[in-house]
Amino acid sequence: MVIKPKIRGFICTNAHPTGCSEHVQEQINYVKQQGVLKNAPKNVLVIGASTGYGLASRITAAFGGGAKTLGIFFEKEGTERKTGSAGWYNTAAFQEAADEAGLWSKNINGDAFSNEIKQKAIDTIKADLGKVDCIIYSLASPRRTDPNTGEVFSSTLKPIGNAVTTKNLNTSKREIDEITVEAANQDDIDNTIKVMGGEDWEMWIDALKEADVLADNFKTTAYTYIGKELTWPIYGHATIGKAKEDLDRATAAIKESTKDLNGEAYVSSLNAVVTQASSAIPIMPLYISALFKVMKADGTYEGTIEQIQALFSENLYGDNPRFDEGGHLFQNYKELEDDVQARVQAVWDSVDTSSIDELTDYVGYHNEFLRLFGFGIDGVDYDQDVDSVKPIANMID
Repeated sequence: MVIKPKIRGFICTNAHPTGCSEHVQEQINYVKQQGVLKNAPKNVLVIGASTGYGLASRITAAFGGGAKTLGIFFEKEGTERKTGSAGWYNTAAFQEAADEAGLWSKNINGDAFSNEIKQKAIDTIKADLGKVDCIIYSLASPRRTDPNTGEVFSSTLKPIGNAVTTKNLNTSKREIDEITVEAANQDDIDNTIKVMGGEDWEMWIDALKEADVLADNFKTTAYTYIGKELTWPIYGHATIGKAKEDLDRATAAIKESTKDLNGEAYVSSLNAVVTQASSAIPIMPLYISALFKVMKADGTYEGTIEQIQALFSENLYGDNPRFDEGGHLFQNYKELEDDVQARVQAVWDSVDTSSIDELTDYVGYHNEFLRLFGFGIDGVDYDQDVDSVKPIANMID
């Protein structure tokens, strides 16, 4: 079929297999260009491995450090009549490249919150790896089913205390308007913590430790975005912010429970980038568009793969890791510099619909959004007929 992007609101409902493959190859090429990763992990479990920061982590570990990687994801396979998800095509491309490079790599498709998938991962580690020395936790989901009770929890994007009315970039209409988000109640807060907090990360580490598949001196990190004043009403002082605080609780709990292994657990604070998750959050499309304008002018802009390669080399496996005031690995320091934030604020205050292209890099934002789904990639002929069925090799049934 000939595949063109189908955009509905803040999501793209299809994906291009060739474009996704080329996008993955671009990231692999970047990592290879940075040279061999020092002190690299050997056996890496990536929970949430098919898109965004999780995929970049898998690419960095494998093609930067030669690591064996086991990827966990929940993606949709394509059919003759309908495309698969971008994450499915990304993983197929990663696996092809890993096979070509002689890198051990296997994949598990399913609900990472479930006990079943945790057990599949443990069985695979025992059979093929023995133990893992790095666990990347990079899940982004709006819902979670508690594996022990069966109760389903849904997250919300709401401020705490009072409703918030703020400037917004309406990506469907390509105009600046206002959006009002009602205040959260306690159930909203609690449910969001259950979905996006640290409980499942902690459960993964507990299960791996109980199965004796954690290596001595292992490292694990979960990813977060914290931001500053502009994004705090929706992202910081909000339901998501409370979930992020719970990651700190889980960090301490994991460190305590793995003391005998000298385990290291961190939350890594990363840049605001265009992801499927961030596109759904009010404020973020306008904030990121303004941020791109400022950081590209400074020559400090970093996409997903640049952030993660630097996180591994400078912080997670670097000799002198950088921490923020909250004790997180501090990778988004360039974004949070006072001068950068002041200039983003100036754009925010002055931009209107007529000046979007002049004052922001909305074009860059939109292009990055399309690239998530394999569209807008240089060298890909989007008028060509392509097969929407793309199997993933080395899939664990």
